[in-house]
Amino acid sequence: MVVTSIVFRSMCLSLRQSGRMIRSALICWLLLVARGDGKPTERRTRVHQEEPLSALRHDDKQNFDYDHDAFLGQDEAKAFDRLSPDESKRRLSIIVDRIDSNKDDFVSEDELRLWIEAIQSRHMFEDVEHQWSEFDLNQDGLISWDEYRNVTYGSYLDGPLTETEYNYTHMMARDERRFKVANRDGNLNADRQEFMAFLHPENHEYMKQVVVQETMEDIDKNGDGFIDLKEYIGDMFTAENGLEEPEWVASERQQFSEFRDKNQDGKMDREETLDWILPADYDHAVAEAKHLLYESDSNKDGRLTKEEILNKFDLFVGSQVTNYGEALLRHDEF
Repeated sequence: MVVTSIVFRSMCLSLRQSGRMIRSALICWLLLVARGDGKPTERRTRVHQEEPLSALRHDDKQNFDYDHDAFLGQDEAKAFDRLSPDESKRRLSIIVDRIDSNKDDFVSEDELRLWIEAIQSRHMFEDVEHQWSEFDLNQDGLISWDEYRNVTYGSYLDGPLTETEYNYTHMMARDERRFKVANRDGNLNADRQEFMAFLHPENHEYMKQVVVQETMEDIDKNGDGFIDLKEYIGDMFTAENGLEEPEWVASERQQFSEFRDKNQDGKMDREETLDWILPADYDHAVAEAKHLLYESDSNKDGRLTKEEILNKFDLFVGSQVTNYGEALLRHDEF
């Protein structure tokens, strides 16, 4: 499976945050190599989506295994498989009662959206809490840049500063830049909200320009500060062994010309890149709520009963409503 640069950076960040630098370096290097080992005709994407990756094909008409694997990972997905249908429905029933905030015995699209947004926020909060103690070395309730740098890059800083195939100097500079932007008061001591913005910049409005800058640095091979058509296509597709271009490449060329390059100057600037990777006209929580309502509303009255939801329990445990099934496994909630 092709690993995109966005996912690659995110996975490497998680690995580096474990503090085990030698193993992290090896795995990150393997991920970098894996980026070029996918099928040469497979499309790569830069668009930031909350939909995680999975080796499985995403086809809701067949099953929801993709959603389970993508969020939980294969091991956790197998753990979910141990729940019987009756137990899954029992636990999902409890969640439905919580989603129905006005207690009218119906779940509206807006209630679904609010619940999904809350689940997304909780995921980011728990990510921060999970990592906090590892980086707050002096336990003062803040994470300084020095603390983060020493934990993440300590083994590299203690060793000989030689350039290798994997450029830690470059990665550390990018992390420092992102850390400074996330730290809104400029004191280089991040509180929990600022550390969350550092870990999840795409979910914070004031961090979006950093996401754009990092993306452009990856794609802008000639260093002119823009992304031209060749660079745009080259980031998603690399022809190998004289294979013909797949049909979707021609479609992407058309997308670039008609929609990405809005001012028709043959290249994308920062604002055009922002509109591409973080489209303002698409809300994932709204889209997911609409999808669930459409698929489950059997009488088409624009709202869901508990019965309608339970009749589609496989859909809901494979959606963001239950954090892709994870909520059904949390003992503290049941």
